[in-house]
Amino acid sequence: MKVQKLRELSDDELKGKCEECRKELFDLRMQAATGELDRPLRLKAARRDLAKGLTVMSERRTAKAGE
Repeated sequence: MKVQKLRELSDDELKGKCEECRKELFDLRMQAATGELDRPLRLKAARRDLAKGLTVMSERRTAKAGE
């Protein structure tokens, strides 16, 4: 997911998106552990998507604290 699209989301939508990413990451890790993972690169992409979402949340917290 593009960072620009994440920045356009509201705070609640962003939190929901991060929770979705966490669940997807967990599911992919379980598939990898059991040998059922068919696209290993999806694991890397899920980690990056979660990191992007958390970064945007952190930026917003910092901006609110600075005001």
